[in-house]
Amino acid sequence: MNQKSERFLSLDVFRGMALCFMIIVNTPGGGATPFAMLEHAAWHGFTPTDLVFPSFLFAVGNAMSFSMKKFNGMDNSQVLLKIFKRVFLIFIIGYLMYWFPFFKYDAQGHIMVSPIANTRIFGVLQRIALCFGIASLMIHYLSSKTVIWLSVIFLLGYWALLLFCGQQGSELTMTGNVGYFIDKYLLGESHMYHGEGVAFDPEGILSTIPSIVNVVIGYFAGKFIQEKGKGYETIAKLLFAGCLLLLIALSWNLILPFNKKIWTSSFVMLTCGIDLLVIGSLIFLIEVKQYTWWTNFFVVFGKNPLFIYIVADMLMQLIDLLFPNAHFYDWINGNVFQAIAPGPVGSLLFAIGYMLTCWLVGYILDKRKIYIRV
Repeated sequence: MNQKSERFLSLDVFRGMALCFMIIVNTPGGGATPFAMLEHAAWHGFTPTDLVFPSFLFAVGNAMSFSMKKFNGMDNSQVLLKIFKRVFLIFIIGYLMYWFPFFKYDAQGHIMVSPIANTRIFGVLQRIALCFGIASLMIHYLSSKTVIWLSVIFLLGYWALLLFCGQQGSELTMTGNVGYFIDKYLLGESHMYHGEGVAFDPEGILSTIPSIVNVVIGYFAGKFIQEKGKGYETIAKLLFAGCLLLLIALSWNLILPFNKKIWTSSFVMLTCGIDLLVIGSLIFLIEVKQYTWWTNFFVVFGKNPLFIYIVADMLMQLIDLLFPNAHFYDWINGNVFQAIAPGPVGSLLFAIGYMLTCWLVGYILDKRKIYIRV
């Protein structure tokens, strides 16, 4: 089997799609409220936007099903060093991104150092790092059966913690769930996310536990695809597994609502079920039917996912830093996108334009055969 077929183009496209849509939903244009489907559910519930981050974790698991084969020829110290080094690098990059640009202007326009005491500790990259690290250790050192049972314990145990350890009567609210109290106690409010109007971290400590399962299921899906090939039997089993997880999710939702911000166990089942259906469909279209004319666009994202994510997160900050009085973000939204298509359409057009700008960075890197790995 050649290198291209070993990698399975469909899995690379899936990863690229996850990053592409992550950029779109993270950078809506100002001046209008985005379409509801491009915003996260306010609390309980589910929108297509809520699928993006779990799909990225699922894709991390897919990639692990290839990369972890290298561990078989290493001793324990080499394996642990490789895992912990990657966890540290991804985590610290995520942390530094929240601290960036490390200084700010005061009311008089003077430069002052941004206090590290107010820097958020956990976040998207930090969660990716932790989920990758814990899932890698589980998969490498434990049997597949044990990993599956541990994943079940993670989901059921997290459900029990939510129900019995939160504020009585408010166990599933933003400031009443047990994860909020753990984050507040261990991290402190100044190191938590404040985008909800209160100190609440949607990528907090406790909710990282169920999100590990997204990576684990992604790993087993990738491993299954490699072992069984890209035929109709593989597709049928992936679709069946996806439908089974969706059935479990919809049933569980009746007593434990879907909630991305506290990453409920039912939310894990829902997102993994959808991801399995998407993967199965991509294998049918790309590997079986050979409809590959559209795939290169997403593969560009998939070849440098971490670097392109950093570019997407920091590009606008860099522009504002270099031109603090230009208000570039507001200007381009008001004078270009909202002028062309007022309302949510203009907001979406800005998001697509910004995504294409990030894609261009990835395209240039790909043309020059530059692939940045952590």
